[in-house]
Amino acid sequence: MTDHHAAPADLWPTIDELWSGLDSARAHPGQEGLLLRILKLSEEVGEVAEAVIGVTGQNPRKGVTHSWDDVQAELCDVAITALVALRTLTPEARGVFEEHLKRVRERPLRPTG
Repeated sequence: MTDHHAAPADLWPTIDELWSGLDSARAHPGQEGLLLRILKLSEEVGEVAEAVIGVTGQNPRKGVTHSWDDVQAELCDVAITALVALRTLTPEARGVFEEHLKRVRERPLRPTG
């Protein structure tokens, strides 16, 4: 039986590889670089919003400019950016993430009582 909650086998090695490449090319070291890496998430989330606006044609001046595939790709970029930011904070990113995911999975999905 497969664990449908398990990450793909290459997820964390890929995150480590991305982190390593980005870290070696960082223009801003230390705390400033860390903060900029975390702020990159805001940029990526903005791109998700732009894609949703584009797929729904909410900007009358531009019309429909994106597809749902674009939205999916932007959401993936958010997830990757978040995991790379977590890896920047700690070399134990996988364990931190898995422990947090376990706690989230155990939370009730609806209010109790």
